[in-house]
Amino acid sequence: MLFHARHTLTALILSLLLAACSNDSPSQEATPAIVVDHGVIRVPPASPLRTRLKVQSVALHGLPHALSAPALVEADPAHTINVLAPLTGRIVELDVRLGDRVKRGQLLAVMASSDYAQAVTDQQKATDALALAKATLDRAEGVKQAGGAAQKDLDAARSAFIQARAEHDRTQARLDSITSETTHPGSAGHMTVVAPTDGSITALSAAQGAFVNDASAALMTITDLRHVWVTANVAENESAEITPGLSADIVLPSLPGRHVQGTVQSISDVLDADSRRVKARIAVSNADAALKVNMFATATFQVPQTKALLVPQSALLMNNDNVTVFVEVSPWAFRRRTVVLGADEGDQARILEGLQPGARVVVAGGVLIND
Repeated sequence: MLFHARHTLTALILSLLLAACSNDSPSQEATPAIVVDHGVIRVPPASPLRTRLKVQSVALHGLPHALSAPALVEADPAHTINVLAPLTGRIVELDVRLGDRVKRGQLLAVMASSDYAQAVTDQQKATDALALAKATLDRAEGVKQAGGAAQKDLDAARSAFIQARAEHDRTQARLDSITSETTHPGSAGHMTVVAPTDGSITALSAAQGAFVNDASAALMTITDLRHVWVTANVAENESAEITPGLSADIVLPSLPGRHVQGTVQSISDVLDADSRRVKARIAVSNADAALKVNMFATATFQVPQTKALLVPQSALLMNNDNVTVFVEVSPWAFRRRTVVLGADEGDQARILEGLQPGARVVVAGGVLIND
């Protein structure tokens, strides 16, 4: 047993000596991950950090900011037509009601007008007088050529023809001004009024049996509501940021979940004295007529700002009390640079000082070479 114990102790001592000898033997020196040379951090070719560092260039970006304003749906004047009665008269038939949708050429009303009847009569008389004057002139010219009429008779016939033609042209022009795209001649002094365009009757001031004594007053208004305006009331101090052509996103409380896109068509030159707001009119397509005139809305404009230099948040490192980034000065060589930050833009940081556009910075793995 003693021999066995001595043998075991000897084996243990030999193993310790071998381990000591192994630890004392020189080994191959490992490649450093980084090399610092006068403030420049270099990553050697064999460094494992080369697979973990990500470098990218920084650039200027134009960042829009949202500006919201209360708004109201309005009819587009470019798609609104007032239907006028060309003459005074009585409405004997009214075929539409307020809110009805009509098609181009659809019958709206029938009017009985003594003025229209007089215009038709005058034109018929003028046509007959012109035909008589023409026949008289032809006869006088024939007699003159045969030597059987005086010159004064021919001159009188020619003058009568010229006057008859002028009266005919006047009465025809008068009749043409009455009969237009919206009014067609009828029988017995009646005129028919038809729709000049597709749309909805958004205003109606006529009634069957009523007498129209003001030809300049609209019988009704037809509005094509497939095209509407959303008029935003922009605060005075923000109005300079809204310009024609700017896109707008519109939401309406009465249509939850629906966003409507539009483009600013015009900005009013007049400031409302009471609200201190400026009207910005946004053209909106309304093919399904879901937007109703006078609906409340909120318009949000994406207003462009001055371009800013942005870097990912992952590029920022703390060094004492300063925020720094690692800037590439040559391939796989970096120098620390202090930057001044502006407002955050999501996962990007706005750089106010310390970097120039085109600089290449470490955006991932920078913490691995941070002191």
